[in-house]
Amino acid sequence: MSDAVISASGRTPVRMEVNGVAETVYVEPRWLLSDVLRHQLGLTGTHVGCEQGVCGVCTVLLDGVLVRSCLLFAVQVDGHRVTTIEGVTPDEGLSPIQASFQRHHGLQCGFCTPAMVLTAEALLRTHPNPSEADIRDAFSGNICRCTGYQFIVDAIRGCSEEER
Repeated sequence: MSDAVISASGRTPVRMEVNGVAETVYVEPRWLLSDVLRHQLGLTGTHVGCEQGVCGVCTVLLDGVLVRSCLLFAVQVDGHRVTTIEGVTPDEGLSPIQASFQRHHGLQCGFCTPAMVLTAEALLRTHPNPSEADIRDAFSGNICRCTGYQFIVDAIRGCSEEER
């Protein structure tokens, strides 16, 4: 937040790129990124669970790195690039990872799925051929109450194999 000035309303401008689109939002300094994404920008694929960074459902990519959006103030992302699930979902159909989740029954109730897909995106960018241990380690910060994770592991491995 280099030259931002707090207005009389107590809000400060935050300029960021969200899913490839330049955005300027006016936020109170105490507002969380997760809330701004959901309530200011209408990107409801970013879910909010524990609000303590433990469950992982609020995960987004910040400059390509996984972060918990419930632990970041929106003012902290001024000048940065944010990618949400909406940013990795094609206009038509599903991304390769989303299609693999569907094929391998990696979808349960869907609440944690957006964060799982973003985690998979980040993992496969850095480890195109991850082992099961790599996958389980990468997903250790994502809590899903509906599954034993095996179908999610199968989906990531399946996508990795299909991409090769």
